[in-house]
Amino acid sequence: MLLIDSPSTNAYFNIASEEYLLTHFPTEDIFLLYVNAPSIIVGKFQNTLAEINLDYVREKEIKVVRRMSGGGTVYHDLGNLNFSFHTLLGQNDFGDFSVFTKPVLTMLNKLGVPAELKGRNDLLVDGKKFSGNAKLARHGKMIQHGTILLDSEMEVLADALKVNPLKFIDKAIKSTRSRVTNLIDYLPAETTTEQLKDWLREEILENNPQAEKYTLTPEDIAGIEKLQKEKYETWDWNFGFSPQYNFQKAIKIPAGFIEIHLDVVHGIIEKAKIFGDFFASHPIEDFESQLIGKKHEISEIENLLKSVDLTAYFGKVTVEEIRELFV
Repeated sequence: MLLIDSPSTNAYFNIASEEYLLTHFPTEDIFLLYVNAPSIIVGKFQNTLAEINLDYVREKEIKVVRRMSGGGTVYHDLGNLNFSFHTLLGQNDFGDFSVFTKPVLTMLNKLGVPAELKGRNDLLVDGKKFSGNAKLARHGKMIQHGTILLDSEMEVLADALKVNPLKFIDKAIKSTRSRVTNLIDYLPAETTTEQLKDWLREEILENNPQAEKYTLTPEDIAGIEKLQKEKYETWDWNFGFSPQYNFQKAIKIPAGFIEIHLDVVHGIIEKAKIFGDFFASHPIEDFESQLIGKKHEISEIENLLKSVDLTAYFGKVTVEEIRELFV
């Protein structure tokens, strides 16, 4: 088994590294540890916009990254440790999460933390979740990865993942919001993610004496950064990959009540309908038609709004007011 500690706290890099290691180490068992700066990690089959508070995420410059595995959306920051096991497919039951959560539980139990696996893939302490786990199988290998909330900013977590449930009616898998907790309340107050890494590595080595440390080479880092740039930093992967959904929102502004309905497929607006009691000198259908084919992405929408005479469609309005319809 190769023990790898990521040199980066960039979520784009770390999520890309999982795919890179999967394809470039086709037979080796790997145990990867990494810590991400503030970021939201979205499950592969989820509708990103339905999972996040977009305005808050943009204001706080929180990265949004889609991972390869299914499951729900999670928030990462420097108080959160992430672990990732890579093994040959078939060596373990794909549906069994206990094998690769056992080292985490054993480590914590030795430290006096009453942690346990509950349900399909969550680790709990006193009934509160501190770790979610997900899996994927590809190219003859399996990855199981998970989080460990040590001292994460819970207020940011709640605000970043807060979204109006009435906005979206989609066919994706929405995350289940669980009661979560930090382990710092169960460990010495000075415990850091680095110490948590050390304890977890020691537990892995105790049961895998042949395991050895592997440092990513310059070639590895270049390969990961290439994948990061071409895939994991892109709107197409992080937002456009989202499945079909319907977006609905209404606002009340001085010009009147305005309600919008969008049908979106892989991030692209396919149908648009606008209702309201505003006064328009031009047919609103003309504006609706200009939305077709645009990305449901705020910068692209803003460019459109700035390029047309909005007063002809909605009366006396501003770009900022109409922008609110789309977020």
